[in-house]
Amino acid sequence: MAKIELKKPIVDEIAENIKDAASVVLVSYSGITVEQDTALRKEMREAGVIYKVYKNTMMRLAFDGTACEALDKHLEGTNALAISKTDATAPARILAKNAKTVKCLELRAGIVEGDYYDEKGIQAIANVPSREELLGKLLGSIQSPIANFARVISQIAESKEA
Repeated sequence: MAKIELKKPIVDEIAENIKDAASVVLVSYSGITVEQDTALRKEMREAGVIYKVYKNTMMRLAFDGTACEALDKHLEGTNALAISKTDATAPARILAKNAKTVKCLELRAGIVEGDYYDEKGIQAIANVPSREELLGKLLGSIQSPIANFARVISQIAESKEA
């Protein structure tokens, strides 16, 4: 069997994972311990994020002709991909959180909702709260004026009764 035939399934797997992905983050992991990597993978799995290590050549072939092609220039050294189909900020957020304790993790670049972001851009995206947190804050800010209004009405009703 030719070498190209052995590589095709891997390239297809990468291409399938990045297709319709909300975000794809490229991270350098050189020097990570097995313990740290296991904890990171567990957290990624729980968040529904695909985290895999691929050869740079395979990633380059899979990225060809997609929005991820912009990541080609960062494919040097030991890299892994974190891919989320649903939550655009989850891969960057989890990786950035782990990079604070695991100094060898280095966010390289990423594609979020079709747009390329360099290391600084991915760091900024990592600081964006999750969708659930944002919805909770929105709901809290909507409920606050209503609750205050209800309290004022209640106090007026109590003062009229007295």
